[in-house]
Amino acid sequence: MNSKASLAIVTVLVGCMLNNVFLEYIIKLDAGAGHLITFLQFLFIAVHGFIFTSKFGTVKPKVPLKDYLTLVAFFFVTSVVNNWAFNFNIPVPLHMIFRAGSLIANMIMGIWILKKKYTWDKYLSVFMITLGIIICTLYSSKDVRKTCNNCDNNNNNPISNDETVKAPMEIDSNQFFWWVIGILLLTGALLLSARMGIYQENLYKVHGKHPEEALYYTHFYSLPGFLIYSSSIWEHSVKATSSDPFNIPFLNYAVPVIWIYLILNVLTQYICISSVYVLTTECASLTVTLVITLRKFLSLILSIVYFQNPFTFAHWVGTALVFAGTLLFAEIPKRILDSQKKKSSKVD
Repeated sequence: MNSKASLAIVTVLVGCMLNNVFLEYIIKLDAGAGHLITFLQFLFIAVHGFIFTSKFGTVKPKVPLKDYLTLVAFFFVTSVVNNWAFNFNIPVPLHMIFRAGSLIANMIMGIWILKKKYTWDKYLSVFMITLGIIICTLYSSKDVRKTCNNCDNNNNNPISNDETVKAPMEIDSNQFFWWVIGILLLTGALLLSARMGIYQENLYKVHGKHPEEALYYTHFYSLPGFLIYSSSIWEHSVKATSSDPFNIPFLNYAVPVIWIYLILNVLTQYICISSVYVLTTECASLTVTLVITLRKFLSLILSIVYFQNPFTFAHWVGTALVFAGTLLFAEIPKRILDSQKKKSSKVD
């Protein structure tokens, strides 16, 4: 493995995991900042692409605008909905596990649109992933449905000074309703993302692969769409500006803490995306799948341990099913065994 591939693996793991950390910091302080987060990510990649990919508009795109517009619509809606879901009581670990179910959506779309047929091990892996997501979703719903009566909304502690008085747990139908909406949004985003993948494959067949150009134009052409969410973006920008100040060491200058997290989230998002692109060009598909799966798992562990998100034994079972199913779908165990057989045959 060359140094470029090794560096790509390190930056994928570090960049993507840090991106999730800063995302969770933002969500903890402002759960409704999804539109602002998405807009800043799109703006940064669009500006970067305008300078380095299109060379200030002097390089003509290899794919026609009309073909990009459909891809842009898919990409914009999927990205906005995924970040918007945090505003519907969706915890970050569940969000990660749910998005790991993209293979289910890919299979559904493959059967429905492309009329594909799959082997029994593919159906088994998708069943494992589906079961894992269902388990995690059901057990997460219990945390949402229960709320403490006469409790402080910030920390769920009883506000009564009498320690002998117990604050009973009651069903919060309003929270649960919005949580269900969040789950439906994530499900729709998964299916839409899978449909986008099929369209993108067809686009590559006609015009060839131009990933850097596609990355730039999908973000650049999406920017006008954020006018729909301008009021939300402005509202949460003001909220970010009024957040607690953080003194930057050595500069003796205070910056609102949410803006610091937003900037770091945008930068690590770019590092994550660009590193995955380098990884796909420098490494075999087996290595890419293993690194991305490991990154998702480590991000989940970090979210649970560092942010102390509620995670029961049932959640661990569901998570194990999701990741084991993902590895089985990608034929990782089979590929590892095949590579070991080849090595042993060469030695003999």
